[in-house]
Amino acid sequence: MREISKIFVVMGVLIANTVHAQAAELYGLIGKMTTVPGQRDAFIGLLLQGVNDMPGCLSYVVAKDANDPNAIWVTEVWDSKASHDASLSLPAVKEAISKGRPMIAGMSDGATTIPIGGVGLAKSEAETK
Repeated sequence: MREISKIFVVMGVLIANTVHAQAAELYGLIGKMTTVPGQRDAFIGLLLQGVNDMPGCLSYVVAKDANDPNAIWVTEVWDSKASHDASLSLPAVKEAISKGRPMIAGMSDGATTIPIGGVGLAKSEAETK
């Protein structure tokens, strides 16, 4: 009977750890945007305004495409999808979206990721998620 109890305890711990790990996953996005010709630098400036004031944002990188003079890549890492979703309601983000929309000629489908770690992410953040 004790062996069965031990099995249920172990199963409970495994289930609890799995649920905790799933709830603590980081949330990432990678996307490519193409600007109206000649607007890339202005658009980049707009995207970089206020990036330090987004709760839950662990990394926000804007990069110029090396082969397309009108394209940029944005790579984001968030502590959760909820934090990302909440950021879309921030006044500075809403303003940037409004000002930036006319500068965008196109967007890729992008990719949603589950960041694990690496340079730029603190080990404590990545290892505990």
